[in-house]
Amino acid sequence: MRFRHPDGSTVHLAYCTNVHSAETLDGVRAQLRDHCEPVRRRLGRDRLGIGLWLARDAARALTDDPSELRSLRAELDRRGLEVVTLNGFPYRGFGADEVKYRVYRPDWTDPERLAHTTALARLLAGLLPDDVTEGTISTLPIAWRTPFASDPEAAGLAHTALTTLGERLDALAELTGKSIRIGLEPEPGCTIETTADAHTPLAAIGHPRIGICVDTCHLATSFEDPETAVDALDAAGIRVAKAQLSAALHAEHPHLPEVRSALAAFAEPRFLHQTRTRAATGALHGTDDLDEALTGPALPDRTPWRAHFHVPLHAPPTPPLTSTLPVLRSALTRLVGGPRPLTAHLEVETYTWQALPAALRPRSRAQLTDGIAAELTLARDLLSDLGLKELP
Repeated sequence: MRFRHPDGSTVHLAYCTNVHSAETLDGVRAQLRDHCEPVRRRLGRDRLGIGLWLARDAARALTDDPSELRSLRAELDRRGLEVVTLNGFPYRGFGADEVKYRVYRPDWTDPERLAHTTALARLLAGLLPDDVTEGTISTLPIAWRTPFASDPEAAGLAHTALTTLGERLDALAELTGKSIRIGLEPEPGCTIETTADAHTPLAAIGHPRIGICVDTCHLATSFEDPETAVDALDAAGIRVAKAQLSAALHAEHPHLPEVRSALAAFAEPRFLHQTRTRAATGALHGTDDLDEALTGPALPDRTPWRAHFHVPLHAPPTPPLTSTLPVLRSALTRLVGGPRPLTAHLEVETYTWQALPAALRPRSRAQLTDGIAAELTLARDLLSDLGLKELP
C-alpha cells in the first residue's frame, strides 16, 4: 500500500511475512498464493506491499539461480504484490516449535550474517518495483548481550562486518541504481536494547546506509518515550530506515493474582518474551522471558509490566491486560506526521498469531487473513488521520 505524504513523497505500508512459516523458495511461493494475495483481495486493493522474509535456504535458492529471482519478481507482479523491504532479522528456523534465543544467531560477529545480509541486499535490488529506487532491510541489533559483552574481540568484529556491508551497499547502488539501506533493530536483551543504545555504535560505523529500524513493540517494552526517542535519532542524524508497527503486552497492576493469571496465558514455549518494568526511580528492570517474571522474584511488581509479545494491533487483549497501541500511535505521529517523513517504509509485524492463547488464535487460513487485513486497515486509518493520502 502506498501513501502520498503532504510533502509529496511516497510512504509505503506493508505487512511482514515472517508470520507465515517458510524456509524454502517453494514455501515462499505458497505464502504468496495462500496468504498474501488473499489479504490483498480482502482489502480490495489492486496492490499490496509485503515485507518479505527470506530464510537462508530460500535466499540461497534465489542467489544461485537468477532465473528463480526473475520468476519470483514476475509472480509478485502477477499477484498484485510488491516488495520494498525485507525482514533480515531471523536467519532460519523462525517457524520452529522453539525459537527463543536461536533467533539471534548468527550475529554480526559471525561472517555468515554478513554474507546473508549481502545476499538479501542483492536480491532486494532485483525485487524492487521499477519505479522504486530505495529498499530497506531490518536486521538484529548486532547480537544478544551474552556472550558478546564478555568477548573483547566481539565489538571489533561486528564493527568491521557492518562497515564492510556499507561498502558493499555502495557498490551495489553504483551497479544497479538501487539504494539499499539497513536498519539495526533495537530489542530488549540485545547489545542494542534501546534506540539510545544505537547512537554510539552507529556513530562509530558512520555509514549513511546503516541506520536503525524502530520497532514500536520493542520501543514500548523498554518504556522508551516515542517522541523523545525519535527526536533524538533525528537530531543525531541517524536515519530511520524503516519502522515496524507492533504492540506489546501491557499489565498495569502485575501484583494482582488475576493479572498474573492473565499474563500466564501468554507465556508460551516458542518465542522469547522479554519482560520489563520501570521503577519509580526510573531504573529499568527486566527478565529474559515472561515465565521467569511470573515465577521468580527478579521483577518488581508494583509498577506496570510490559512483555515483548506482538499482540494484534486491532485486537488488544481483554482486561485486565491491554496493549501498547498508544506508543505506536505516538511513534507514527512523530515518524510520518510532521512536515517531512522520517522514514518511508512502514511494516506491520505481528508474527505471534499462532502463539496467542488458544482462544485468541486464528483457527483457519481465512481467519488469519481477516486478522492481517484488519491490522493493515487500522494502520491505514492512522496514516489517513495524519494527513497521508492512500494511492491506488
